Amino acid sequence: MFRKVILEARNQIPRLNTVRLFSQETNEATRIEKTVNNVTLLGRVGADPQKRGSTQHPVVIFSLATHTNYKYETGDFMQRTDWHKVCVFKPNLRDAVYTYLKKGQRVLVNGRISYSEFKDEEGISHPSTAIIADDVIFFQ
Repeated sequence: MFRKVILEARNQIPRLNTVRLFSQETNEATRIEKTVNNVTLLGRVGADPQKRGSTQHPVVIFSLATHTNYKYETGDFMQRTDWHKVCVFKPNLRDAVYTYLKKGQRVLVNGRISYSEFKDEEGISHPSTAIIADDVIFFQ
């Protein structure tokens, strides 16, 4: 009796999520998976923004400092600074950042993290991490 009530209740619950199994015959392009890559940083600009890239693919780059505060067992407070490379590709945002953002200014950046690598003059690969900005909010 109790089992029958549970089964009946289970059938009345609306299904919010459905699981779809793909067969081997399904086209690979139809299997698009949702992922999340969001970064929000609040900090101070390390240097005036610079224009980089080419005329076809311009970009504005600036450094952003964020701090982590922690306490040693002795009771001393310490502050660790992390530096982030921020790249702005959106045309209107890129122009506003280059024109109005200055060294030392407090700024909030929303975007996504991007990993890559580059080769120096000697051909040695170096890893690089950057924040691709979607929004930049200026503070006074």
